[in-house]
Amino acid sequence: MKHLIKIISVICLSLSIHALAAEPTVGSTLPKLSELLPGAALPKTTGKVVLVDFWASWCAPCKASFTTMAKLHDKYAAQGLVIIGIGVDEEADKYQAFAAKHPVGFTLVHDAKQTAAAFFNPPTMPTSYLIDRSGKIQHIHKGFKGAKTEAEYIHEIEELLRQ
Repeated sequence: MKHLIKIISVICLSLSIHALAAEPTVGSTLPKLSELLPGAALPKTTGKVVLVDFWASWCAPCKASFTTMAKLHDKYAAQGLVIIGIGVDEEADKYQAFAAKHPVGFTLVHDAKQTAAAFFNPPTMPTSYLIDRSGKIQHIHKGFKGAKTEAEYIHEIEELLRQ
């Protein structure tokens, strides 16, 4: 009987880990970021178009994407766009150095415990999730390809802001 309980426990743990590792897809509901990032100063997102961007200090495309994110924030924040950049560096000093070197007007948070990263399981850095006003993920961008990705962001954000 003890052996059977151990087997069932291992199976349940396995399924739980798999469920955590499955990345959200288009149509998924954005989780409560305050639960994934406890203690972080997060902006209100209810009724807003939200861009959640996962980045790391060691990621060259992340550095390039910050310029685009800053432009998007400057252009669309007054219309209802909220950008949240989630740094996944394990070491706080690397996160802080990157944030200091790349100052932006949008919210940056450090996912020190990797809870948001574990939930979203971003397949590459950067990976961003564009969420509509009802809280559903509408677009996922894996990586950053310069002007091509910037044009996609602009088109998608403008479309979601009109809804």
